[in-house]
Amino acid sequence: MRHFLDWRDVSALDLDVILAEAVRRKTARKMGDNHTLAGKTLAMIFEKNSTRTRVSFEVAITELGGHAVVLQKDDLQLGRGETVADTARVLSRYCHALMLRAYAHASLLELAQYATVPVINGLTDLLHPCQLLADVMTVEERLGSIKGKKIAWVGDGNNMANSWIIAAEKMHFTLHLACPKTLTPDATILSAAKARGAHITLGTSPQEAVAGADVVVTDTWVSMGDDDTLTRKQAFRGFQVNAALMAQAKPQALFLHCLPAHRGEEVTDDVLDGAQSAVWDEAENRLHVQKAVLLWCLGEI
Repeated sequence: MRHFLDWRDVSALDLDVILAEAVRRKTARKMGDNHTLAGKTLAMIFEKNSTRTRVSFEVAITELGGHAVVLQKDDLQLGRGETVADTARVLSRYCHALMLRAYAHASLLELAQYATVPVINGLTDLLHPCQLLADVMTVEERLGSIKGKKIAWVGDGNNMANSWIIAAEKMHFTLHLACPKTLTPDATILSAAKARGAHITLGTSPQEAVAGADVVVTDTWVSMGDDDTLTRKQAFRGFQVNAALMAQAKPQALFLHCLPAHRGEEVTDDVLDGAQSAVWDEAENRLHVQKAVLLWCLGEI
């Protein structure tokens, strides 16, 4: 049984297979996709609000011939105290795969431990592996292989920063992170990746991180579940991705953001809507990678 929880649990070869399938599915969609997953049902559990994750997974399973059941936490007995383990056991009897968008990564691990069908990580406080697939796909569409590229992360040391750290080891690119001192990535993930030879630097200067970069990536300063305080926002003073900062990167550098964007905070309109921005392709590619992940989890590729 194949879960898709964490890039660290997936071989580099399987990641390549998933990305290649996503590219094929993007082309196939223009000609009408096939119904490889006819009769399959995906249960999608949401503890957090979602636009891209919900729509991309629901459209993906539908276009592959299957069906999605959307479950908000309060729709389930989870909201009344049923355990994650018991929920996993029951849903596994009804559905062919489960997707969870959760606050705590521990909830995802518990779901996978007790489920008897594949479980997919639709986002946790620690990692966002499906989004990272879409990001890598977008970079490789625009710039060729991500291997050897310089990626600059500017902003919060959140689940996306953690995901980029893991990807740097798997995909052999250089990652330069600029984060406020009080909002750094997961120390265990960072130290383990570096110990295995990943080329990663962590600092506090966006200018140093972005200098000569092939790709500049940021995210919101306040993620769902974070305290939206003035002190937190003050920590990001100087971390906005604007035209002046992008000018420090290579002339052909891409700008990525997993969205939703808080315009005027972590990124300015001229960057988000500018010629270097690939955010709309990045968002579209969520659909194609979700198809590939579903097919991989269900043994179709």
